[in-house]
Amino acid sequence: MIKVTIYRDERKSITSFSMSGHADSGPYGQDLVCAGASAVSFGAINAVEVLCSVTPDVETHEDGGYLIFRTPDHLEDHIHEKVQLLLEGMVVSLQTIENDYGRFISLQEKQA
Repeated sequence: MIKVTIYRDERKSITSFSMSGHADSGPYGQDLVCAGASAVSFGAINAVEVLCSVTPDVETHEDGGYLIFRTPDHLEDHIHEKVQLLLEGMVVSLQTIENDYGRFISLQEKQA
């Protein structure tokens, strides 16, 4: 199962997220849940980098199915808002996948 944890601060802003595990919803190379979750999360990270000119702290370990993203501290307010909008879009997309494929992906939110 893919486990996604969204970490939020006291203002409800996303400070980081982590994704670990494997969906195992299909044969290797044909796992639609894994492909969807990966596309959504890496698409959000790429959008933050390109559209907001922000370089987040990102760690990946493909063999273990692990990704962690950390939002940089002290962003200007208008950049922070754009980053948050992109990350909230990612959360909505991952929740949509969870709604349809909850046996293979789980989302939770925690206080940072």
